[in-house]
Amino acid sequence: QVQLAESGGGLVQAGGSLRLSCTASGRVFRRNGMGWYRQAPGKQRELVAGITSGGSTNYADSVKGRFTISRDNAKNTVYLQMNSLKPEDTAVYYCNAEWGLVVYWGQGTQVTVSS
Repeated sequence: QVQLAESGGGLVQAGGSLRLSCTASGRVFRRNGMGWYRQAPGKQRELVAGITSGGSTNYADSVKGRFTISRDNAKNTVYLQMNSLKPEDTAVYYCNAEWGLVVYWGQGTQVTVSS
């Protein structure tokens, strides 16, 4: 059974930082793409950042220069370092991992940025 477990969310003041982690179990994803999405209340889920098996990254325009995605294949883990957080970054953050045509999702972790 594949599981993605996120951690690292919480409450932070604007301008602060958080580091999210997502560890996969049940499959090894070192040859697969992984990513982070977020969903704010009343809004659709949106891509925040993605990383390929080779380490290429892409970011939403709204987080470029502030967020950094990385992965540790030995730990089957993907990270999201979030700096200079803004109130509009408040959302539930989900990690995902691709396995062929199947996409696995974590349960989500809440990030709340106070002004």
